[in-house]
Amino acid sequence: MSSSERIDVRKPVGADLFISYAWTSEGHRKWVRLLAAQLKTLGFDVLIDADVDYGDDLNGFMRRVADCKRVLLIVDQNYVARADTMPESGVGKESRWIAEVYEDRDPAWLSTLFVDNAHCVRPAWLGDRMPKGFDFNHSPGSQQEFPGVEQIEDLWRWAAGLPANRDSATSIATLRERATRLEQQDLRSDPAQWRSPDLVGETHFVYEDAPQKIFRWGVGASEFALQVSGCSYNSVYVYKDPIKAVGLIRGEDVDDTDLAQHLAPGRSVTPQVGQSVVLMNTHGRLAVVDILDVQREDTSSSRYVPPFVNFRWRVVESS
Repeated sequence: MSSSERIDVRKPVGADLFISYAWTSEGHRKWVRLLAAQLKTLGFDVLIDADVDYGDDLNGFMRRVADCKRVLLIVDQNYVARADTMPESGVGKESRWIAEVYEDRDPAWLSTLFVDNAHCVRPAWLGDRMPKGFDFNHSPGSQQEFPGVEQIEDLWRWAAGLPANRDSATSIATLRERATRLEQQDLRSDPAQWRSPDLVGETHFVYEDAPQKIFRWGVGASEFALQVSGCSYNSVYVYKDPIKAVGLIRGEDVDDTDLAQHLAPGRSVTPQVGQSVVLMNTHGRLAVVDILDVQREDTSSSRYVPPFVNFRWRVVESS
């Protein structure tokens, strides 16, 4: 390949990993595909021969390889022989093209995995370059009867760009702590946290955490939705958007049969603590919401206090 045809390899943006191997036997081919499947299960985007169309476009193949973030050579004895003595074989061509790219890459871009290659012999084109290698060889009578249990972790750590030294790895305790934070955050925004099937109830509603700032209760024709946002230190806006109508109940001891008269034509009402709101859903049923407490967002203290509204609801049976 001439210098004018050389591909810009400075910014790998393709698959996570390209695997180069020889079709030594059907069993070896299946082993490589199982390895690729394992890495895909771990979340890596892996390219093997079946994913690449060699065709006559050498530039096209080179670009697919050059764009990969990592390249792994599965080096058995047959792979070495083909790379060294059979330049027109698939392995021979891949070796030539990978060598061209490797000159402009960080050494960590390429690694070798040795299997059925007891002396870990490398292809001659690597010369005195010694990329990281993974020994998957099996020696009869060795204590390690099934090589690959620990090596697979070393392999994915290399593919992910993590330090090889596990001492610098993130501790299990830290990983659990992070997972707990993520789970708590997911729970806070889960709509299931902000609804109740009860027709009568009371809740502490941290509305900024809820999707669309909505709390729902009841089921079917008796389902209601309360959407709020902050107003002043002792009041909130209550919107009709998720239902049909809202209204501020004025006066005390209002009879349930008169609640519909308090519905307003506007988009929202602004109840204060101690006041009540009437809601009408899309089925024409009514519910009463009593505003018990309101808290505005407080960022002045050392600990953040989110805005919330405490309220009590009841679906009007006679409606």
